[in-house]
Amino acid sequence: MTETKAEKKKAFLVVDLQRGVLADDGTWDADGVVSRVAGLVDRARAAEVPVVWVQHNSGELVAEEEPWQLAHGLEPAGEEPVVQKRYGDSFEETDLADVLSRLGADHLVVAGAQTDACIRSTIHGALVRGYDVTLVSDCHTTGEIPAQYTGGELISARTKINFTNTYASWMMDYPGRSGTTQPSGEVEF
Repeated sequence: MTETKAEKKKAFLVVDLQRGVLADDGTWDADGVVSRVAGLVDRARAAEVPVVWVQHNSGELVAEEEPWQLAHGLEPAGEEPVVQKRYGDSFEETDLADVLSRLGADHLVVAGAQTDACIRSTIHGALVRGYDVTLVSDCHTTGEIPAQYTGGELISARTKINFTNTYASWMMDYPGRSGTTQPSGEVEF
């Protein structure tokens, strides 16, 4: 008899797709990302996979104010958990690990913003905490970094997104867990 590894239970983690985060004119394909994430939310719900929402809540993103609100077209349903965070890593000083434990989730499908900050911090934080991670390669976004902050070269949003997708695909070397990327059309819940 062949022994098979038990499939890990997934949760769909939507990070920081907030109006104030997406307001920057340099944000890559914000409307497209929100639309694809909304489609994944519908698919996750249809498959009875938990959707967990994360909202940054500090500085310019103050709870209940307009910039803090989720992007138009994204709305937590009923009992879906909403986690408030202050740091890039969605696990740091939040109840996210407890929420995921209650849901029985140990494989996170991740989408959101900002690619080079909160997304990278969260996927790395999840992996080191023992979760499998799938970064949805066409469902995260960020803005560009102007040349004045980089010593002379503009760093495009698309460059940072491509780098983070590569980074996520290299995360497979952790013992007992995996990291990968998939485009939204290939994600299975």
